[in-house]
Amino acid sequence: MTILTIETTPFADQKPGTSGLRKRTAAFMVPNYLENFVQSIFDCLEGFKGKTLVLGGDGRYFNDVAIQKIIRIAAANGFGSVLVGQNGLLSTPAASHVIRHHKAFGGLILSASHNPGGPEGDFGIKYNVSNGGPAPERITEAVFERSKVIDRYYTVDAPDVDLSRIGIQQSAGMTVEVIDPVADYAALMERLFDFNRIRAMFAAGFSMRFDAMHAVTGPYAHRILEGMLGAPEGTVINGTPSPDFGGGHPDPNLVYAKDLYDLMMSEDGPDFGAASDGDGDRNLIIGKNRFVTPSDSLAILAANAPHAPGYAAGIAGIARSMPTSAAADRVAEKLGIEMHETPTGWKFFGNLLDAGRVTICGEESAGTGSNHVREKDGLWAVLLWLNIIAAREQSVDMIVQDHWATYGRNYYTRHDYEEVDAAAANQLMDDLRARLPTLAGQTLEGRPVAYADDFTYHDPIDGSTSGKQGIRIGFSDGSRIVLRLSGTGTVGATLRLYLERYEPPHGQHDLDTQSALAPLIAIADSLAGIKARTGRDAPSVVT
Repeated sequence: MTILTIETTPFADQKPGTSGLRKRTAAFMVPNYLENFVQSIFDCLEGFKGKTLVLGGDGRYFNDVAIQKIIRIAAANGFGSVLVGQNGLLSTPAASHVIRHHKAFGGLILSASHNPGGPEGDFGIKYNVSNGGPAPERITEAVFERSKVIDRYYTVDAPDVDLSRIGIQQSAGMTVEVIDPVADYAALMERLFDFNRIRAMFAAGFSMRFDAMHAVTGPYAHRILEGMLGAPEGTVINGTPSPDFGGGHPDPNLVYAKDLYDLMMSEDGPDFGAASDGDGDRNLIIGKNRFVTPSDSLAILAANAPHAPGYAAGIAGIARSMPTSAAADRVAEKLGIEMHETPTGWKFFGNLLDAGRVTICGEESAGTGSNHVREKDGLWAVLLWLNIIAAREQSVDMIVQDHWATYGRNYYTRHDYEEVDAAAANQLMDDLRARLPTLAGQTLEGRPVAYADDFTYHDPIDGSTSGKQGIRIGFSDGSRIVLRLSGTGTVGATLRLYLERYEPPHGQHDLDTQSALAPLIAIADSLAGIKARTGRDAPSVVT
C-alpha cells in the first residue's frame, strides 16, 4: 500500500457544534473540506492503529461520495478495518449500538440530523467514541484547533468499495465489511421489549401510522414494525431513504409532520402515530386526539419503563437537558431516584450512563433514549410507547391524563426563531446576560423572580465544567423562561425560547398551551426584546 500525502490549507470554520460539524452541503463539497476535517479528527486520536472504525449515515446527498473518501483516509491512517452500513446507511442510534456491540475504536456518522438534505441542503459529520456516544468537548475542541493549522491529509489510491454488497472487501490492505444496517439494532430491540405482547396487540386490530419522512428510519421501521411485529403493510409511510428526503424537511415536529398530526386528530385516525427524523434519533408521538410533548413523553416513559422487559428491575435515574421541562423531575422525586440536569447535547449524558447513575435520558427537542446505546433513539421511544400501551391496555390519551392526575402537568412550549442575524442574536443574549444579576428578587408582571442565571454544568463524574449553556429565569411559582442559541443550524443563528409553568395534580390540565403560557411569553419578549431584535413578528416554529 502506498500512502499519499496531500498538501492542503486550513479552513477557518470547522468548529464542531452541539453534535459535530454541520454546514451547507456545498461547503463539504469544496475540495479538501471534508478531507481536512476527517484528518483533523484522526490527528487528535491515539491508539487506533489496526482497530475498527464504524462508518455510515442517513443517506443524504453526498453521503456516498464522503464515505468512499473516508474509507481511503482511514486506510492511509492505519485503521485495521471499517464496518459500514449497506448502501452507506446507519441510523445514529444503530451506529452507536454497532460501535458498542462490535467493540470498535469509534465511528464517524454522516448526518445533519433533522436538517434538510440535497445539493442545496445540509451535510454533517461527527465522531463517536468507543462507548458509542458523541466525542466529548475535549476532543471536539482539539479537532477544531488542529483544523486551523492542518497542512496535509493522508489517503490511498484505491477503487471505490461496493457499498451495495454485504460482505468483506479490501481497500488498500484494510478490511471493509459492509453490514446489514438493521440486523444488530433489531436484535437489541427484541431483547428490550415484549415483542410478543406488541405483536398480539397489532393482531387484535391496533392501528398505527409511522412516518419515516423519507429518511433513514424507514428500513428499520419496515423490518421491525411491519416485519417482526406484524403491523399491517402500509403502517410505515415514506419509508425509502432519499438523498433530499423527498424534498421535505425531516424534522418530526408539528410543522413538518402536520399531515400526521391532522390524521391523528381526525375521526378516522389510527390509534397511534409516530415519526422520526433524518438520522433516526428523534421522535414524534401522537395518540388519537392527543399530541404528547417531548418533555411529557420523557416523563411518561420513565414512569412506565418497567412495563418493558429491559427495564423490569426499575431505572437508576433520569437525566434531562436544562431547557427540557421539569416533568421528569417529579417522576424521579416520586420514585426516589437520581435526577440530573445537563446542558443540551447528548454527549453530556454519556458519563452519567457509563457510571450507571441514570437509565433514561431526554431532551425537549424530541430526543429520548436509554442506557442501551449512547445516542438518543427515535424508534426505541416508539417501541417503548407501544410496549406501555400494550401492557396497560390504555390509549395514549388515557395514559397522558392519568400521568397528569398523578404528577401534575408542566405546560411547556418552545419558540424557534430560525436563521436570524447572528450578530443580533448574540447581542440579545449578551445584553440579557448582563441584566441577570439585577433580576433576582424583582417581580415581573406579578411573578417574583426566584433566580436568574446563565446555566453552568459541573459534571459529577469527571469534574469538568461547561459554562454559558443558556439563560434561565425562574419564578417562585415554578415557572421558567429559558433562552439559548442552538448549535444545530447551518445558516445565521437559531434563537430558542422555552417557557413552562406547573399545574398541580388537582389543577386545570386541559388549557390551550399557548394561552396558558401567554403571560410568560409577554414577559420574555419584554425582557429580551425578541421581536424588535430579530425583526420577526412570530417564531419560525412553535412546538
